[in-house]
Formats: sequence, C-alpha cells, structure tokens
Amino acid sequence: MNDDQLLRYSRQIMLPDFGVEAQQRLNDAHVLIVGAGGLGSPAALYLAAAGVGRLTIADPDRVDLSNLQRQILHGHGDLDRPKVESARDRLADINPDTRVSAVAERLEDAALAAAVAAADLVIDASDNFTTRFAINAACWQAGRPLVSGAAIRYEGQLSVFRGDLATGPCYRCLYREGEEAEQTCAENGILAPIVGIIGSLQALEAIKVLTGIGESLDGRLLLLDGRTLELRTLKLRPDPHCPVCSGTREQTPAGTG
Repeated sequence: MNDDQLLRYSRQIMLPDFGVEAQQRLNDAHVLIVGAGGLGSPAALYLAAAGVGRLTIADPDRVDLSNLQRQILHGHGDLDRPKVESARDRLADINPDTRVSAVAERLEDAALAAAVAAADLVIDASDNFTTRFAINAACWQAGRPLVSGAAIRYEGQLSVFRGDLATGPCYRCLYREGEEAEQTCAENGILAPIVGIIGSLQALEAIKVLTGIGESLDGRLLLLDGRTLELRTLKLRPDPHCPVCSGTREQTPAGTG
C-alpha cells in the first residue's frame, strides 16, 4: 500500500488484531454483490470505503423514483439509468482505488456460476427466493462464502453460509423450495433504515470473513425487529436431506435451535 492508502485506512489499521495485514487482505479481495438496491447500496458503499480492492455488482434494473427512499447508491439525477452504472459512479467517488465491474443483467446458470467462482466472497442483496436459491447453490458448488441478508416492513435478517469451509448449513437448509412465501417491498413496504442496518451488517460480516477478524454469523441467523429494536440470534442446523449441501459434510438435525 502507498502512503495515501495508509492514511485513508489508518483508523482501521490501528484496530487491535487488524493492522496492515488485514487491510491488505481487503485490498486484494474481490466481492460479488448481487443486487444494487436497498441492501446492496449500504453494503457496497461500506465495502468500497473500507478498501475492498474489487467489487462486481450485478443488477438488471434501472433507477426508479420509488427506489430513492432507501437505495442510497442512487440519486435523483440517476433516474432511468441502469443501477449498476449509477452504483459504479457513486463508488468511484467514495474510493477511486476500488475497481468496480458493472453487470447490467440478471446472473443465471453459467454466468452466475462463473461470477461466483471469480469472487472471493458473495453478498446476496437480491429480493426473491429464486435468485437466493441459485446464488446459494453456486456458492456451495464453487466453495465461496455467502453473506445473505433480507428485509421487509420493519424486519430484517442476516446470516453467513460458509461454502468455502463446507461446514454448517446452507441457505437452502433454512428455506425449503416451495415452503417460502414471496414478499416484496412493493407489496408490503419497507422502512428505509432497516435495509441500511442489514446492508451495513452484510458489509461487516464480509469484512470479518475476508480478514479473519472476529466471529462471523456462520451457522446463526440474526433477526432484527425495528419496531422494538430487538435483536435475536438463532442457531441454524444443517438439513440432512438438503439437496445442495447434505452430501458434503457430517449430517446433524435440521432446523433452528
């Protein structure tokens, strides 16, 4: 790192157990963020600010007026622009050292598998179960850690799934296909700071995994109730019949505990 970078990241470098080595790990890291909306916005902003060297952001949508209440990567002047282009410009302003690749399409099948395999860590900031299931399967197949977040109304949730270690549950262990109830912000509403909190926590968990600092939410589910500001953590157990991960590690009872 050069002198300017040492100064930029000095408040992180001075942290106990962090130092220059952890900062260098961030600088060398490549994170894939699927979704440039309410969750992807704070996650991307904080990862860029923290010094992650490369971000790939995938989102097929354009900026709509209704997005601006919570999707803080975008501004009024970005209306009708592809979200990934707006995100790339905003992140360049935050930290020009972070290289941003903008993918203005929905990642699926081989394209998703290739994007996941090219990254060191994946942040799922999508808004539907089909995409979440596909991202989870790709991460487990490629052996990549996944930081998964979701938010609706006044509630949010967060977890980390370690496909790189092939231990613990995967996202599919938590939600079985066909049992999920699809809910959208357009139908149910969302309080803006809720996605800000969960997206910021996704960035925190990504930094912890990439640097090896602290203890991640691997095998645990964090639940946020914004109305009471209560946080609960549930222990997750692998599903012995999970079609994604059951054949890759020792089987334990499914569900939460």
